[in-house]
Amino acid sequence: MRNKYIVFFLFIFCASCLIAQEKDDIPRLENPMSVHYLKKKLKKEHPRLVLNSSIEKKVKQKIQSDPVSKNYYAAIKLNAEKIKEKPYLERIVTGRRLLSVSREMLYRVNMLGMVYRMEKDPETLHRLNNELVAVCNFTDWNPSHYLDVAEMSLAVALAIDWGWDALPKETIEMAIDALIEKGIEPSWPRNGKSPGWVFGTNNWNQVCNGGMIAAAIAIAEKDPELAAKTIKRSLDGIPMALSSYLPDGVYPEGSTYWGYGTGFSTITCAMLESAFGTNFGHTGHNGYMESAMFRVMCNAPSGMYFNYADCGDRRGQSADVILAWFASKTGNKAFFETDRLLIKPEKMSKLSRLGGAALVWISQFEEKSDADMPSVWYGRGHNPIAIFTGGNGYYFGGKGGHATTSHGNMDAGSFIFELDGVRWVVDPGNQDYHELEKTGFNLWGSCQDCQRWTLLTKNNYGHSTLTVNEQLQKVNGHATLVEVKEGAQPEAVFDITAPYEGLLKSARRSFTKESSTSLVVTDEIEPLAEAKLITWQLMTTADITITERGALLKQDGKVLKIENLSHPDLRFSVISLDPAPLALDRKIKGLKRIELRIPSWTIKKGKEVIKVKLTK
Repeated sequence: MRNKYIVFFLFIFCASCLIAQEKDDIPRLENPMSVHYLKKKLKKEHPRLVLNSSIEKKVKQKIQSDPVSKNYYAAIKLNAEKIKEKPYLERIVTGRRLLSVSREMLYRVNMLGMVYRMEKDPETLHRLNNELVAVCNFTDWNPSHYLDVAEMSLAVALAIDWGWDALPKETIEMAIDALIEKGIEPSWPRNGKSPGWVFGTNNWNQVCNGGMIAAAIAIAEKDPELAAKTIKRSLDGIPMALSSYLPDGVYPEGSTYWGYGTGFSTITCAMLESAFGTNFGHTGHNGYMESAMFRVMCNAPSGMYFNYADCGDRRGQSADVILAWFASKTGNKAFFETDRLLIKPEKMSKLSRLGGAALVWISQFEEKSDADMPSVWYGRGHNPIAIFTGGNGYYFGGKGGHATTSHGNMDAGSFIFELDGVRWVVDPGNQDYHELEKTGFNLWGSCQDCQRWTLLTKNNYGHSTLTVNEQLQKVNGHATLVEVKEGAQPEAVFDITAPYEGLLKSARRSFTKESSTSLVVTDEIEPLAEAKLITWQLMTTADITITERGALLKQDGKVLKIENLSHPDLRFSVISLDPAPLALDRKIKGLKRIELRIPSWTIKKGKEVIKVKLTK
């Protein structure tokens, strides 16, 4: 019986998009899958997941001849040695998730499995075998939260495939049975309906379908009918997730979730290519390949992300190995982080749980181009964004969108801004799910009055946008990117009317890079009679001094001016958010909200222009 939590979660994140966009309206993948096709086209020899004989040969050559591949493999070996010192995994559920255990297993398999493939080391094989036996003896892989099953299924499938030539026969049989009973079969409910994630539009689709494809390939000889129908279902479902990248490559869930969802799409492509000789059209899907540029452009000079949605704050020091897959496909050096890949292995942080597979992509990279990073980049879609970059560490990111986007917030019209390596205008970012859920907090409800929107990280009170009548934005109000001008003074214009339905007749917010050290934010507003107070907001962790015509921000020994160009008779005010308003809010040291509050009675002729300049 399907767990109530998974039904609720998937409904929230999938239903609105599925209603709005029919499956027939999006580009499809090729899908010739059948039992006949499976038996004819699936490679019989092992390995066949990510690796095959020719790929493996090239990887071995590269770790001898190529400094980058050699260095990254040394890091994999170091990680594998550390794994051998750890206890075996146990079925420990945290809250409603086994996910941390599944992810650790996937990491261990990637490290141990790749070392075994390269060196055929019996000690490493022994550890891989014992890891496999441990998780296959779990009572289940927590199907109530199917991400857990998917990541574990991928791990087990890779383990038996990469160790096929030497693992004990009984271990392989146990693992195949576990993939069927604990992995694939729970994804086929008795009522005959597909789980919501199969045709969902968020990362669950990519992760779960990828895990099921891996499991299906692994069990294909024992149960070809189950394998074929599972792969066929996934090839039908995956385009719904790929449609989220349309039309320009923006990933609606933000940069770190791009790493998660896209990471599983890349390894799915790699597995299909190694096993069948084709990725069935993934790389030809509009928006998907373009998303690599989105990922790069969301990395700000300070080391932080443009961290909208449920995104992490900043990058670690390790290389982006998912980008390495795009580099291998395009030859674009901009996607291949050589410097990070050449960090001394002992100084690298724990590698990605897809790091073993990533060695394949790293070894396959051949430079064909070194595209200059654009100074203006933008994309439309579910969560449209615009980014300006330049000298002096200039970085601006602004967005539209709507709150009910997967992992979305009430942040339409918000922006972040950096200059001289300092993040002056901040996004409050994400906070730990389990810490909220264990209190009984309803984090995933997305109705207008749902509890999610009480959090500062989720509502418009915690973002640099407008608030009208001190009310929440409308959850389904979609703010669109209507125009982008390039040139010496680039400008991005968002129509943010919809999130203020019933309060504003129209609202257009434009961001202009006036110079290499300044940003101008302009709001053109037509309020309705119901609008009594319009509040312009800016979030910062800098020290603030209010001045007669604006404010001075001071941080890290540097200064930024905020100039109130449109309302010299009104002064900014500062609201301290440290401590945070609610006990469950994320604690952000020094967080403050700068406000410019404009009463409706001061607005003449039914229109208002708010113009604020941020400048060095």
